[in-house]
Amino acid sequence: MAKQASALKIRITLVRSPLGNSLTHKRTVRALGLRRMHQTVEQTDTPQLRGMLARVAHLVKVEEAK
Repeated sequence: MAKQASALKIRITLVRSPLGNSLTHKRTVRALGLRRMHQTVEQTDTPQLRGMLARVAHLVKVEEAK
């Protein structure tokens, strides 16, 4: 299978603190590459990433990277 030349990227920003949430939510935020508030990371859009984002949707802001 050939990879796409331009894989879709997603920009993820931590807008709420994971403190006070379950341990799985804290670990999911960390696995996304987010360490501090208002930090933004870009990740390749995959079904696995979408599942992680669905789990912590109340903590992050998601937008398409340009």
